[in-house]
This record gives sequence, structure tokens and C-alpha cells, in this order.
Amino acid sequence: MARVYDLLMQDAPYDQWVDFTKEILQQYRPEGQKILDVGCGTGEVTHRLHNEGYHMTGIDLSSDMLAVAQQKNPRAAIEWIQQDMTSLEGLADYDCVISYCDVFNYLTDEQKVQQAFRSIYQSLANGGVFMFDVHSIDHIRNDLSGATFAEVRDDLSFIWFCDSGELENSLVHDLTFFVEDDDKYQRFDEIHEQRGYDHKSLQSWLTQSGFKVQGVFSDFSETPSIEGERWLFVCTKG
Repeated sequence: MARVYDLLMQDAPYDQWVDFTKEILQQYRPEGQKILDVGCGTGEVTHRLHNEGYHMTGIDLSSDMLAVAQQKNPRAAIEWIQQDMTSLEGLADYDCVISYCDVFNYLTDEQKVQQAFRSIYQSLANGGVFMFDVHSIDHIRNDLSGATFAEVRDDLSFIWFCDSGELENSLVHDLTFFVEDDDKYQRFDEIHEQRGYDHKSLQSWLTQSGFKVQGVFSDFSETPSIEGERWLFVCTKG
């Protein structure tokens, strides 16, 4: 997936994630400079925030994703670390932790979600800010479950089946890629599992972990809302 991730994500709202981060930090941690990007993938948001002057650390479970991220600007003063978000180690006193692009939906066990919240809480300084997003339940049920996506390009083609999983509000993504390799195309397949959680459960788990939930925003709305495809949670420690 690391090989084609950026091609698939060309239309992702990276600049909106960056602007949202900056706006929330200005409100809750205006002097904050130290940011931990959990589930950073190929580092698009990480690099953008680094270019804005923030001190960045990128965490991901995939060494392949981290390798792509590092190669984008080898001289950038960004620390790339391979770790599991449910058990972060050696990370503390961050002004802000972010986790975007439905990273938390890849935790299909409720206990894992709660472990990740507690782990991230420990990584923050007092007064630090935690921001993350997830698919809304309506988006999972009405737009993603049962959908098929396909695209044909010169260098990449893919077909993507998105079906309901066995667990409530879960998804199974069955992807087949054909990637240009010299004068031929190489095929590879991937299966990804995700699960959605209702906003009340997420808020309850965040509170139990010690966070104060400042608001839930939908699709980068300026005021709190749960009407949309993507929920963005803003929380503070202490």
C-alpha cells in the first residue's frame, strides 16, 4: 500500500487538516510547537506542519510508510518512529497529538481504541491538545458499505470493494491494484478492515482516559456538529 498510497490519496484534504490543526492550537495551545502525528502514513500532514515551523514526530506501524515519508525530504528535522499507537513508548510532553485520515477506524476492537486514548494521553504535556478524525456512522452505513470504487490511470488502476464486516459498523476493504512496472503492469491485492464507533462512545472513552472533549466537528465545520462524513474530535489534557 505504501507504494501507491500517495496516488490514491491525491484528493485527500491535507491542507484542511493542517489549517484545522493550526486553528485549534491557536485557540487552546497558542505557544505549542511540538506535535506528534500518530498514524502518519507517508507523512503528508507531517511535512506540511514541519514546513509551517512545528517540531514534528511521525509515528506509524508500517515501516514501508515511514520509509516513503522520510524519502520525501531526507534533510527535514522530523523524527520518524515505528510504533504501535496503543502502546507508545518514550514519547512525552507533546503540545499536540494528531491522528487524521480515519486512523482510529483501523482499530476494530473497542479495547484497542481505549488503549490508544490512554497511550496518547500519557504522551501529552498538561494542557496539551489531541485531535483526531473518524468516519461518521452515517457515512459508513450509507456511503461506504456495499460501495465499489474503480479508476484507470496510465500508471495505476484499481478496483476497490467495500463490504460490511461481521462486527457492527465494520467494513472490509478488498483492493486490487495494477501498477505500471516498465512495460508491464504488476498486480497486488490488499484487504483492510475498519470499524466505526458512535460519537457518544468515543466521548465516553476519551473522558475515562482523562481527556476533556472540547468539541466534535463535522467535515471541518467551524462550529460543533455531527452531521457529515467525517467527525473531528478536539480534546485537551488537564
